[in-house]
Amino acid sequence: MTIPNNYIVSKIPSKETYSWLLKKHYARRIPSISFAFGLYNFNLLCGVLTIGTPASSPLREGVCGKENIDYVYELNRLCINDYMPKNTLSYFVAAVLKKLPSMILISYADTEQGHNGYIYQSTNWLYTGLSAKRTDWKVKGKEHLHGQIIADEFRGIKNRSKAMKEKYGDDFYLKDRSRKHRYVYFIGSKKQKNHWKSKLLYNEEPYPKGENSRYDTSYRPVTQLPLFM
Repeated sequence: MTIPNNYIVSKIPSKETYSWLLKKHYARRIPSISFAFGLYNFNLLCGVLTIGTPASSPLREGVCGKENIDYVYELNRLCINDYMPKNTLSYFVAAVLKKLPSMILISYADTEQGHNGYIYQSTNWLYTGLSAKRTDWKVKGKEHLHGQIIADEFRGIKNRSKAMKEKYGDDFYLKDRSRKHRYVYFIGSKKQKNHWKSKLLYNEEPYPKGENSRYDTSYRPVTQLPLFM
């Protein structure tokens, strides 16, 4: 993997990722962020990666069982500027993996976006098949919003779907969620990684193949490397 030596991968404050996640990443939403990293070309930020705790306890428990739930994190956002050197994404992810504490890391490649997860394949993650079939809450005219954003409007209400139906009427509907390729990566000592792999509740499967699609990443946030780094 050949990347110019003027690239630096550094831990950054979560807020440094916000404009990237809201205006550049296709999800247009800020997830849970426990760790945030930036890819710098000299002193300019040209990519971000975030890792957080998955919101779903069943998802966390479903990786390696209830006894390992606190170790499960998700690589939930990754984006860089267009026209970067070949292998930049692989370099970025590999560098971040070396900077993390022991954990069970999970990530997804969205089939609706035409993603197969080649970045995870190139950095030796385990492929564990497609995510389960689910539905998302949608409102006509607001299809660009993530279902969780719509649900957050009714946070604390016992029957949120009923409340949304009362507010939006026939404009409220359920849509099948696109299934995602699921990848798992273990970080820790050899003994720890072998233990977690023995507890993995998913079957390891052959890597999926196919042509990747690209989404518009032309927005260019300009952020300089902090002077104290």
